[in-house]
Amino acid sequence: MRTEILGVGFDDLTPEEAARRGQALVETEGFHYAVTPNPEFLLAAKKDAPFRRALLGADLVLADGVGVTYAAKILGRPLKGRVTGIGFAQGLMTWMARTGKRLYLLGAKPGVAELAAANLKAQHPGLLVCGTHDGYFSEDGPVVEDIRAHAADVVFVCLGAPKQELWMVKHGPASGARLMVGLGGSLDVFAGIVERAPEGFQRLGLEWLFRLMKEPSRIGRMSKLPLVLVDALGERVRGK
Repeated sequence: MRTEILGVGFDDLTPEEAARRGQALVETEGFHYAVTPNPEFLLAAKKDAPFRRALLGADLVLADGVGVTYAAKILGRPLKGRVTGIGFAQGLMTWMARTGKRLYLLGAKPGVAELAAANLKAQHPGLLVCGTHDGYFSEDGPVVEDIRAHAADVVFVCLGAPKQELWMVKHGPASGARLMVGLGGSLDVFAGIVERAPEGFQRLGLEWLFRLMKEPSRIGRMSKLPLVLVDALGERVRGK
């Protein structure tokens, strides 16, 4: 049973529970995909029906963003907490390194995925990164075939929303992968190109503030996020 927050159903899980759920999906026959909606996703999904359907159809929906958990509290449906995409990916890779599962990295600018792969293998001894591809491609078929040729178990799809979610829905089943995870700009973080917020910021749910300090140009995007809380308050007042 999922917890509905502004039209999107979330799996109410701790990070540890999410990691176990992800592992179970990799071990289950067939294709599965996971999404990590933040407040921007919720705003976009209100107006973009295909994107909303992609979120609703995911096998695993994780609350990546403190705005989502605040909205849940306002609605009287509190979640156990946040499960960041990067945190989920790190837990999954630790397990993959132990079990010999194969990881494929898709997205970012040319060269970034390869650098991310090198860093991740150093951080997770034994991790098998079987292939990489940048996000600057015009034809999907060759990318899908490359994933299949490398026999990937898990694919981190880092194409940005909503492109990555729609891509997973459309092309995931043909790739042969067991699990795809939409992770936005995570490859830049894994590659060391973008600095992740310090642990103190993460613990307080203030990654957004750290990113804004580093990239003031993001103020336009950030200014939209309180709208999620306004929407949640409106639903609460209307008794939905």
